[in-house]
Amino acid sequence: MNLSRASKILPALLLSVLLLTTACTPAEPGRFDQVQQESTQQKRGQAVVETATQGGEFNQFFPTAGDGYQRVFTQEKKGFAEAKLKKDGKDLAMLAVFDTSSTPETAANYSNSTAKIAGYPAREIGNTQTAILVNNRYQVKVLSRDPSFTPSDRADWIEKFNLDGLATLK
Repeated sequence: MNLSRASKILPALLLSVLLLTTACTPAEPGRFDQVQQESTQQKRGQAVVETATQGGEFNQFFPTAGDGYQRVFTQEKKGFAEAKLKKDGKDLAMLAVFDTSSTPETAANYSNSTAKIAGYPAREIGNTQTAILVNNRYQVKVLSRDPSFTPSDRADWIEKFNLDGLATLK
């Protein structure tokens, strides 16, 4: 009888010891844990400065929808706001406003610009982006998402922003 009782207790005891030892063993760090720790502790290269304009303040300056176009806001965070421009269910472009106070080098890119849109310094960025700098601080950018959306379309949509209103933003 002792043997049968021991044969019931021994497996339960071994299972308990196994569970206890595996549950108390510290987990090995994953392959991304070190990078995550370094990036969260990093002070340089932060995304935005404290004085950056809240993204929600930019929304009022975006062009309104109409003539078959839809404007769908997709992202809003401190220093940045973005909206998709759609027509007939197709993404044509991205519209964005960015506060360059966080990255002064972005504003510096306009210092030698001879091109202008609506009186503001403009530049083409690659083959798909057109941007201007308003009040030496706010970059207004239109990015083509469809090949049919041309550089002249991008310039037209930049002019549809309330640029004078954006220029008065502090």
